[in-house]
Amino acid sequence: MAELTEEEMVAAFKALGHPTRLAILGWLKEPESFPPQDRPAAEVGVCLKHIQARAGVSQSTASQFMATLQRAGLVTCTRVGQWSHYRRDEDAIAALGQKVALNV
Repeated sequence: MAELTEEEMVAAFKALGHPTRLAILGWLKEPESFPPQDRPAAEVGVCLKHIQARAGVSQSTASQFMATLQRAGLVTCTRVGQWSHYRRDEDAIAALGQKVALNV
């Protein structure tokens, strides 16, 4: 696990500062809870359209939420054709938790 900088920690906490983004990160912990996809969510991540539907937001808002989580290093994106699929970056999330545990 890479050592997180203070700037990376701040970016992660800012990303988690919105209730819907925080909820999305929680939902992605159980990708099988989303509707079936052409390729398994455990393999490629959850399609943005499923995240959008569960969050009850527009496609552009869902895209912005996911871009924020991705920039913060909390999720990764895999493109499958025209679709973006997202999954949690468990190593980054664990590193953030470890850093918080050591600093607080």
